[in-house]
Amino acid sequence: MAHPVDQHVGKRIRHRRWLVGMTQQQLADQVGIKFQQIQKYETGANRVSASRLWDISKSLQVDISFFFEGIEGDETQVEPGVAPSDVLSDKEALELLRSYYAIPENQRRRLFDLARVLSDVS
Repeated sequence: MAHPVDQHVGKRIRHRRWLVGMTQQQLADQVGIKFQQIQKYETGANRVSASRLWDISKSLQVDISFFFEGIEGDETQVEPGVAPSDVLSDKEALELLRSYYAIPENQRRRLFDLARVLSDVS
């Protein structure tokens, strides 16, 4: 049985990898391992050593603390109109986020303002 921390770290690896548009094979090549090992990390089946997590964080261009964000929060309580803390587990949300950052900055700001108006969140 996989430990919840290993599963959480694995999810964060998968989300970040997907967000930057990197395949398991590409990440594995950058880190110097087989893609099957990345699969095992992402499912939490295998634990990621500290040095390997360091290498992965550099390849995915995030601080190592990124992989532990949200680990202590109660993810079962979600307020109406507030995204769940594991919003990155939703493939549609990830796709939207990746598309959003592909938009030029000035247009992105206008889209952001429109989304705030449409959602009545200010």
